[in-house]
Amino acid sequence: MLTLLTYPRNGDVFSLSPFCVKAALLLAYSKKAWQREDLNDPRKMPHRKLPVLKTPAGLVADSVEIRKYLEKLGTDFDHGLSVREKAQSQFLIRFAEDNLYFHVVQDRWLNDAVWPTIRDTYFKEIPALIRRPVTNSIRRSVRNGLAFQGTGRFSDGERLARLDQDLQAVTSLLKDRGFLFGSQITSADFSVASMLQALQTTMVETDIVRRVSGDPKLSGYINRVFQEAVPLP
Repeated sequence: MLTLLTYPRNGDVFSLSPFCVKAALLLAYSKKAWQREDLNDPRKMPHRKLPVLKTPAGLVADSVEIRKYLEKLGTDFDHGLSVREKAQSQFLIRFAEDNLYFHVVQDRWLNDAVWPTIRDTYFKEIPALIRRPVTNSIRRSVRNGLAFQGTGRFSDGERLARLDQDLQAVTSLLKDRGFLFGSQITSADFSVASMLQALQTTMVETDIVRRVSGDPKLSGYINRVFQEAVPLP
């Protein structure tokens, strides 16, 4: 049996990490037998991050490589899409994972109203006496990373305006469609819906949480992916 090494749950959400959620969607869609194993510390994992898939042939690290592994076993995640649509799908995956994701990180790690909850949830295994100094150091690294990447350089208002423009683009693509490419779920939905769900389910209600939850088109799309198309355990 395949085993998905993943970060723990976030309430009703499969994992704290949208990339682990995406990997779980890929596995569920593939119909392969699999189970989860929760980890909090990925430092011994390839690339020092999760998700990682434990297979009979060894470890498969990263959700992109997990998809490739499942495709080699015969799963077609983009059945019926044209060559052009598959190219568009790749752009949407990168849009979600290299753009929307950083809004998730910013809202969870650098929002002072959210940080104490994130700290005590993500790092609850660290003794309380040293938790603050250790996690503050990690938080500084995240802040520096987001500044280098660019998301952290904008004001809250500027970030929300940029995110709103991106979310409007997603709703335009979903007009009169159940999923991004029509009535059938495809690989792009796994990435985009996972990131939207993460934006919607930060532990403390923020402006971004309200923005996504209050949009019937986006929240309806998230529900279709996770409840109707590929329900997760």
